[in-house]
Amino acid sequence: MRTGGYRLRLLFSVAGPVATITLNRPEAMNSIDAEMRVAVIEACNQIRTDEAIRVMVLTGTGKAFCTGSDLKNTMPPDESYARAAFAGEGDRSLADMIELDKPIVCAINGYALAGGLELALACDIRIAADTAKFGLPEVAIGSIPGAGGTQRLPRMVGMSNALHMMLTGERIDSAEALRMGLVSRVVPGDDLMTEANAIAEKIAANAPLAVRAVKHLVHRGADLHLKAAIEAERMAWGVLRNTEDRIEGREAFKEKRKPVYRGR
Repeated sequence: MRTGGYRLRLLFSVAGPVATITLNRPEAMNSIDAEMRVAVIEACNQIRTDEAIRVMVLTGTGKAFCTGSDLKNTMPPDESYARAAFAGEGDRSLADMIELDKPIVCAINGYALAGGLELALACDIRIAADTAKFGLPEVAIGSIPGAGGTQRLPRMVGMSNALHMMLTGERIDSAEALRMGLVSRVVPGDDLMTEANAIAEKIAANAPLAVRAVKHLVHRGADLHLKAAIEAERMAWGVLRNTEDRIEGREAFKEKRKPVYRGR
């Protein structure tokens, strides 16, 4: 296992093909300040470029997963919005910056509020501790969920559920999140990381090119007409057809052994 501090705002470890990022500002409910933002981006860049890493797990320490921006230390910048918007990545949200072609499992250990919930929404699979709480309360402070929340949440839980959460600012518990489809599994808090790692390891044991293709197709297909999405799926199947991993999968099945995938 490789570990690193990343300025202590974040814990980073790698165990085999699974990398874990743990938000580590429990005294501030894991709210995101400038240093944590940089640390998360650096860790994701390492995961993105390390071919030995096949899956990422994202979680938090203490009572919160993440409660969004640190409002005490993130007042609006002095520069104009136009200047930030045209400066490249300066105006991109952290939820956008964690995008990977590798699967991300989010283990929501506690409060997932505002930008923290939007960070979870940017992940591929979400599981939660039974004590977790969820909310997008931005309207109560004169703002909106501006890191993808107004678009990702309705796609996951339906328009009525999403609007109820965003217009009232109410929090929901893990049972309601499961009913809505916001999370796919709820477990006791003590079992959360065991469950998250088990899911990540199952994914990592599969053919990595096929895993990436599935993620790409599902996300891309959500914005396409069905016929165009199926055509994209057919093209991806053709690209994978003669890969070493696909041949290895069939050979292993025939020989009744565990396949050894190399991402080729």
